Amino acid sequence: MLKRNTGAKGHADIGAGALADQLAPVMTRCGQGDEGAFVRIYDELGSLVYGIILKVLRDPAQSEEVAQEVFTEVWRQAPRYEPGKGSVKGWIATIAHRRAVDRVRSEQSARNREDRDAVERHVDLTSAVEDLVGDELERQRVRVALQTLTEVQRKAVELAYYGGYTYREVAVLLDEPEGTVKTRIRDGLIRLRDEIGVSS
Repeated sequence: MLKRNTGAKGHADIGAGALADQLAPVMTRCGQGDEGAFVRIYDELGSLVYGIILKVLRDPAQSEEVAQEVFTEVWRQAPRYEPGKGSVKGWIATIAHRRAVDRVRSEQSARNREDRDAVERHVDLTSAVEDLVGDELERQRVRVALQTLTEVQRKAVELAYYGGYTYREVAVLLDEPEGTVKTRIRDGLIRLRDEIGVSS
């Protein structure tokens, strides 16, 4: 797959109508495997594609990546292009916009999964600590047992349980990797169980 600077202006100054007329036969040759024709398409429409994607994503690095995906798709789909159904410019612009929207949806879906996971981890964590705490007397025992933890364990457990923060939020607050925080909380809970005398 050819990789060029999608941010470059190329030959975008050519009039839209003239460009549309010129690119139809070029796309036909592209569909026949003509790499030179593909280079022409890329040079003519690279800046247009990048601009469409950037307007949706607002992230230059991601926009360049998605632009590369668009032209990969153009190369693969070129044999299916039908001049009678629209201009090359319109066809490629549609692909670019669809790809950009797909990337936004994919990113949002990933964030939603992470948020759900964070909530589930928080519920699991809260349940684990609440298992230790049945009434006020036991809560007092937990407070005493907390003092037996190392300072870093105690801070992590207190933020997660008493502060109501998720693992990720505790990691941010303590400026520590999330995996380190998880380990401290897990070890802290095990030690609390041992101190209070509650079996796992």
